[in-house]
Amino acid sequence: MSEKRVIIIEDDPEISELLKIHLHDMGCETDRYGDGKQGLDAVLNNPPDLIILDIMLPSMDGIEVCRLVRANNVTTPILMLTARSEEIDRVLGLEIGADDYMTKPFSIREFLARVKAMFRRSRLIEDQLKESESPRILQYDGLSIDVERRKVTLGEERVELSPKEFELLVLMASNPGKSYNRSRLLNLIWGYDFEGYEHTVNSHINRLRTKIEADTNNPKYILTMWGVGYKFNEDLKQF
Repeated sequence: MSEKRVIIIEDDPEISELLKIHLHDMGCETDRYGDGKQGLDAVLNNPPDLIILDIMLPSMDGIEVCRLVRANNVTTPILMLTARSEEIDRVLGLEIGADDYMTKPFSIREFLARVKAMFRRSRLIEDQLKESESPRILQYDGLSIDVERRKVTLGEERVELSPKEFELLVLMASNPGKSYNRSRLLNLIWGYDFEGYEHTVNSHINRLRTKIEADTNNPKYILTMWGVGYKFNEDLKQF
């Protein structure tokens, strides 16, 4: 694996140092910040390959840092850490754009396994884009998805999607008519089996629909398969 750059935003110096040591052993270069605002500025100035982000931080908490990272269209994978185990923290972190979540205390072996999986997934996405002979554009009745440029337009209007909203849309639009249950979408899009958090998918689908559907109560593109999950409407003409 080529050297990866990781930004650690964690105000506990012992945890930060421990993560740095083990990431260095993996061949990663690390920059560390103990303040949420400073970490955010560093990410936006020069996005790394991975962000390790604590929730409880001085000046700006990790939830707000994550939200602003995604609002600035930075798609770098984010692994969130927290000492709190409440479900709301985990769900909120995933819904605003985090890619994975670990609750302290955690084992270093598990942490490294998660990091390696996130790097593998990023590499797979990069390889798929490189293998494409020409820019891949999906077009369905007014909806255009430029996969390589991560650009979505509805009619003539640009639609701003979060990384996970975009990946959900691309997955389903690439396979019109194929039904996906919530557990399968969690595994495919987030890369892990988040048992008990299938409603995270619902939240993402609902937000995605508000951005691309003229009538969310009668969706045109993303259909609900009652008792199953969701699918992209196979009856739409593809251009």
